[in-house]
Amino acid sequence: MEKYMQCIDCGEKWTEQPIWRCPKCDGLLEIKFKLSAGDFDLKKARKQRLNLWRYADLIPAKKNVSLNEGGTPLYECKNLCGELKVKLFVKNEGANPTGSFKDRGMTVGVSKAIEFGKKITTCASTGNTSASLAAYSARGNLKCVVFIPSGKIAYGKLAQALIFGAKVISIEGNFDKALEIVFKISNGEGIYLLNSINPYRLEGQKTIGFEIFDELNHTPDRVILPVGNAGNISAIWKGFKEFYELGIAGEKPKMTGIQSEGSKPIVNMFKNKKEYIPEKNPETIATAIRIGNPVSWKKAINAVYESNGYMESVSDEEILKAQKLLSRKEGIFVEPASASSIAGLIKLIDKGIIDKGEEIVCITTGNGLKDPNTVVDSCKNEIIYAKEEDVENLIKKL
Repeated sequence: MEKYMQCIDCGEKWTEQPIWRCPKCDGLLEIKFKLSAGDFDLKKARKQRLNLWRYADLIPAKKNVSLNEGGTPLYECKNLCGELKVKLFVKNEGANPTGSFKDRGMTVGVSKAIEFGKKITTCASTGNTSASLAAYSARGNLKCVVFIPSGKIAYGKLAQALIFGAKVISIEGNFDKALEIVFKISNGEGIYLLNSINPYRLEGQKTIGFEIFDELNHTPDRVILPVGNAGNISAIWKGFKEFYELGIAGEKPKMTGIQSEGSKPIVNMFKNKKEYIPEKNPETIATAIRIGNPVSWKKAINAVYESNGYMESVSDEEILKAQKLLSRKEGIFVEPASASSIAGLIKLIDKGIIDKGEEIVCITTGNGLKDPNTVVDSCKNEIIYAKEEDVENLIKKL
């Protein structure tokens, strides 16, 4: 199966190589396959365990590094279905090895780094990317350097990066500043950038789309997910498109991205029908999507337009409310950014954008234990302090 790199702006094609921008016009690159019906046998693939590498024939890398990522649960949310009047599923990416969807991209990205002969990996991160890259670099016996915005990372994620042995560099400024630094150092020999601007990252993340179809055995009406650096929405859309091109899927879903109200440059572009303008001072309790200048914004907006999808923003209050709702109605504990998909679903139902009866898959991107401090802060007033003699009466009131 022929594959190559192609610029999404000028259309120039390139052989596979360790670059992430077009040498001709500086546009974003993506990996392209020449696909036709019969090139991938899903029935045969289903004889293998459900995980990312079930789809190895559609992944442009050898399996050099793996922690058995993918194969995450797809939960039917029967309690919320009744309340919201939609058929709701949650694809819980927090069940990946390091607790987030990033592991899908890193198994492919770090495997590709080894193929290219790289010895050092690097990224800028609000948390999950650094945790995942550190783990997969350790597994692949590579050195890892991560850049984080000072004071802007949840401790659960920082702990992972540190324990996996990454060199953690905290810089003054936000995520976007950290990414600028990473771009500068990655031009050197031997240092491989693995933020989502790297097209091989997205080749791993597109398998979320494969798995949703594989588990449902059809395409849902809509997929809703958080949008931070904006690679994941285009990656999942790419997965569905490839299954469609292969003749496996007969339909494609509407891709719906959710940003925080304090960090919503793509939402502003979509709703105002104007040019893209970065958010200079992004702020939200959902640290994983606190990104004011998403590097893959163009891929994201293309996915939304091509799929007849939508972009929406939600407040921190709506995010925390949705986090509790999902936990208490379905027993699924996710970090704040992940809950934005549920918050967005509720908001779009209320606005009439989503119809009653739609079949929807919400992607929850990270485990709730990634950011326990936020949870404790939001629930601290619910703790009951009591003396031993008061316990019996308290229990009776439950």
